[in-house]
Amino acid sequence: MYTITESLKQFVDSEILPLYDQFDAAHQRAHALQVIVESMHLMTLDAVKALGAEPLNADMVYAIAAYHDVGLSEDRATHHLVSGRRVRTDRRLLKWFTPQQIELMAQAVEDHRASATHAPRSIYGCIVAEADRNIDIEVIMQRTLQYGLAHYPELERSQHIERALQHLHEKYGPHGYLKLWIPGSRNQRELHRLWNMLDDEANIVAQLNTIFDRLS
Repeated sequence: MYTITESLKQFVDSEILPLYDQFDAAHQRAHALQVIVESMHLMTLDAVKALGAEPLNADMVYAIAAYHDVGLSEDRATHHLVSGRRVRTDRRLLKWFTPQQIELMAQAVEDHRASATHAPRSIYGCIVAEADRNIDIEVIMQRTLQYGLAHYPELERSQHIERALQHLHEKYGPHGYLKLWIPGSRNQRELHRLWNMLDDEANIVAQLNTIFDRLS
């Protein structure tokens, strides 16, 4: 069982989570909270414990998840690096963490991005990267369409569906760039289920259209 330092929770609730309210619909506060919840769950799994040489620090796991996307306030393409910089330079964190812990946290935040070409440098990076994947198939399809509607409003309906389908193949398909780092996870099982769904294009297009109707 783990506990989070109450003052850290209060700080995150009042100073960090509100930052997500300005982001696109797919990366607002609900997403940050989901990554926090999933990160805290993952750290209790035997498969995760086996990957680390030392017991995990629950406060670090919590803070990493809270900070992982704050860099979206500056730039999407490099938001993981901006988020890492924010961790390194936020001196308020010294109330709860040593400089060495803060550096490890910054690296974990930098390593969370799905398109990263290298494995996370620590178990903390593995946890936040896996938690950020959150492979809930309907949520993935909804977030993909939400992003398209927010950033490409000029597209017609059929173009939004095509863009979403292409993204699903490029990121989540059998040869997609998304990588998972925790063996036997729920994400791994759901990813394999999504692969099977992508083989039935007519069915997944129908589901995307249903979600599009709900969003538009």
